[in-house]
Amino acid sequence: MRNPNHNVMDTDKIGRLLMKLTLPMFFGMLVQNIYNVVDTIFIGHYVGREGIAGLSITFPIQMLAMGIGTMVGLGGGSLISRLIGGSDHRSAERALGNSIFFSVTFSIVIMLAVLLPINYWLKLIGASPEVLPYAKDYLVIIFSGTIFNITGAVLLTLVRAEGNTRVAMISLIMQSVLNIVLDTIFIISLGMGMKGAALATVISQIIALVYVSSYYFTGDSYLKIRWRNFIPDAKIVKGIFAIGIPQLVQAIAMVISASLLIKMAVTYGGDLALGAFGIIQRIMLFSSVPGMVIGQAMQPILGFNYGAKRYHLALKTIWLASITATAFSVVAFFILFFMPDPIIRIFTSDAQLIAETAFAAKRIFLVLPLFGFFNVGQLIFPSLGKAIDTFIIAIARPALFLTPLVLLLPRAWQMNGVWLSFPGADVLTFLLTIGLLIPLIKQLKKASAAETVTPLVGQ
Repeated sequence: MRNPNHNVMDTDKIGRLLMKLTLPMFFGMLVQNIYNVVDTIFIGHYVGREGIAGLSITFPIQMLAMGIGTMVGLGGGSLISRLIGGSDHRSAERALGNSIFFSVTFSIVIMLAVLLPINYWLKLIGASPEVLPYAKDYLVIIFSGTIFNITGAVLLTLVRAEGNTRVAMISLIMQSVLNIVLDTIFIISLGMGMKGAALATVISQIIALVYVSSYYFTGDSYLKIRWRNFIPDAKIVKGIFAIGIPQLVQAIAMVISASLLIKMAVTYGGDLALGAFGIIQRIMLFSSVPGMVIGQAMQPILGFNYGAKRYHLALKTIWLASITATAFSVVAFFILFFMPDPIIRIFTSDAQLIAETAFAAKRIFLVLPLFGFFNVGQLIFPSLGKAIDTFIIAIARPALFLTPLVLLLPRAWQMNGVWLSFPGADVLTFLLTIGLLIPLIKQLKKASAAETVTPLVGQ
């Protein structure tokens, strides 16, 4: 008997539904980001400034792996939500199987591509002789287990695509709590340093993958994993990658811009600025949680209603998600812009590093109120299957705006210019997103006015 998870989305009570999907994801991602923060805290206090700098060096390469996971997960999830909304169960299962096949295949490819010439990649990004051993110790173990990371991330997105955020929440919490426990054992008790942090991460990813995979084999899921669906289907593959490839292009652009940022940071501020960049990265991830979660909760609702041709509900979903995410980002702005020091001290007791990170925070978080809308706005296009707009938004911030600003601003303002490139890119990306959304909203309003309202299961 098929599980009725998808019927949860078959309602006109969008506000209640958005909250129902958001809360489990919020707590799950909150715990996951607490783990990310705790991971950095352990390294900052028990390894030192060089350890945090080493994490910063590995960030662009890990971002590429995340990009591959996002490419397959977001592309497959968007397609699945629209197919479920259109009552095409068989094709939705094909999309599930194809997504898993590509996540495993690409994981193996990127693992080999990174590990075989690992010293080359780390030096290319800007690792100094002092920092390189720390970065290498961490990255070798992380990428040895990248198949668990990417496949697990893809499955989480696919589970959410059919409307089940509870499983995703439990998986994230399980992974995060286990990682923190293992960090305590490996870094503090056993003194394993960077290797201990990486090993804790990989073990927790394996356990989380086992749990989320079990969802599809216990009879609880609406869609089932069937071996025959692992064989690539041309139509399904096209649907996945039409939305997914822009996410990979975005990841590649982000890798390039992050690598340039690191090089500029090292050039104008040395390993001290690199350490500040590492702390800021963790704070940025944490501050983005509300917007990211609301955007991800919006995706299956928006995709389902768009696939079911209920355009008035699609519009309602967009407005509610945008307003809610913006409200959270305004609150985060007041905390991080006006009171950064207490938060930074959680990561390190190094006075110089605290001062440099606080200086960076005052510039990087200058336009933080825009983050909530941007996190939602960039997910509207893939949710609706708008491949071209998805591609434009995906490459805009890292390639069109951030990279040129990183190259230009430091020439005039040195390290201050490096930090100011962030808010500059954020403002330009926000304006572009607004420009692309206006005609889309007009189209949805026109379609909404002409639609024939069909009965809702949830009424």
